[in-house]
Amino acid sequence: MKILVTGGAGFIGSHLIDYLISRQHYVVCVDDLSMGRLEHIRHHLQNSHFEFFELDILNGAELNQVFSSGKFQCVFHMAANSDIPAGVQNMNLDLQKTFLTTHCVLECMKNNGVKDLVFASSSAIYGKSYEPLAEGDGPLRPVSFYGAAKLASEAYISAACEVHDLRAWIIRFPNVVGERATHGVVFDFINKLRQNPGRLLILGDGKQQKPYLYVKDLIESILFVWNNSSGDLNCFNIAPSDSVTVTQIAEIVVGEMGLGDVEFSYTGQDRGWPGDVPRFEYDVGKINALGWKAPTTSAQAVKIAVKAQLREISCATTSGNNCRW
Repeated sequence: MKILVTGGAGFIGSHLIDYLISRQHYVVCVDDLSMGRLEHIRHHLQNSHFEFFELDILNGAELNQVFSSGKFQCVFHMAANSDIPAGVQNMNLDLQKTFLTTHCVLECMKNNGVKDLVFASSSAIYGKSYEPLAEGDGPLRPVSFYGAAKLASEAYISAACEVHDLRAWIIRFPNVVGERATHGVVFDFINKLRQNPGRLLILGDGKQQKPYLYVKDLIESILFVWNNSSGDLNCFNIAPSDSVTVTQIAEIVVGEMGLGDVEFSYTGQDRGWPGDVPRFEYDVGKINALGWKAPTTSAQAVKIAVKAQLREISCATTSGNNCRW
């Protein structure tokens, strides 16, 4: 198939492109490189099954030109603002990068007769809840502008499926960890401890508890849902069935880095920042019934990710940008 991936130079998008190309799909990537990195996709640049366009998705004319020449059979829309705390400070960030990018993609799909969309959504749409969250639960009350923009995007996708006869797969991600990450708790802890191996400042009280999934397992789950569900609007929670606390993540990072006697200090609130959800739990019965279960626990996923990111740092230190993950 010929597939468009938006945000394909980003953390998750670049892993998705690796997978799609390994399955012999022809992939076109669009990314403005504001959050993504060229080195994430550099190993594909000479591949005849890959094209890269550096452009702003909000430039509708340029994006429509890519669509009109591409004749895509499916779009994987991964582009979004991934810095949730920054979106709290700047209300326009998620409006532009998370919601309006979705609007532009849908408009280009309509203009060019593209009918299939896979959309990267988030647990942030649910807001604060301490009960297991299933796909049909509501009312949905996001507490961050990121979550609100993802929820608004889902609503527009739902309407487009009805009005423009689209077919969509909405995948609600958990916390995702792994190599190529440019932010997040594992990334932050490793970098803090490289600067000060004796002390680690942890945002919140350390009791925040969420499910974590290794990025390559997430990609497998996305493609599994895409290949095994065929309704007009297919919505799935993706996560392991357990969770891990922030303090437990800190302990895993310290252990994998071989450090001892690290002092943990906490900022003290019950969450890391305004708009953060201190705890959530997915109901993953729907994806499990379809035939997919996370191959690792949350703690195992974090441990795999820490090892991978430490190898990535070591390789980058010795080889510059010649590392491939």
